[in-house]
Amino acid sequence: MEVIFLLGRVLFGALFLYSGWGHFVNNTGLAIYAQGKGVPMPRIVVFATGVMIILGALGIILGIYVKLSILLLSLFLIGTLFKIHTFWKETNPNAKTMEQVQFMKNAALLGALLMFLSILEPWSLSL
Repeated sequence: MEVIFLLGRVLFGALFLYSGWGHFVNNTGLAIYAQGKGVPMPRIVVFATGVMIILGALGIILGIYVKLSILLLSLFLIGTLFKIHTFWKETNPNAKTMEQVQFMKNAALLGALLMFLSILEPWSLSL
């Protein structure tokens, strides 16, 4: 079971690593999108959230600073839930559907992060 838990952490964290990396390589595009959603200082926020996401992902994968990692990722997800993926504000049906899918995905990821809090530390197969 320890190896399965490690594999789950790697898969979970990989999603966030990929997303965090995207905040750096596509900073301009994401900043334009965030600006359209009313995010202040979007380039800085996109960069900062990229750092948060990558640090949180590495913490989950490596099993270090677990509570801090969960906090970083949770703050990012809560922000996107209520500032970025506001499907209830969309009038275009396609945009509304896409934002609702992203909202639900992020809500599910937040739920998984909260479940990680129930696992006693130190996690098995951690640094």
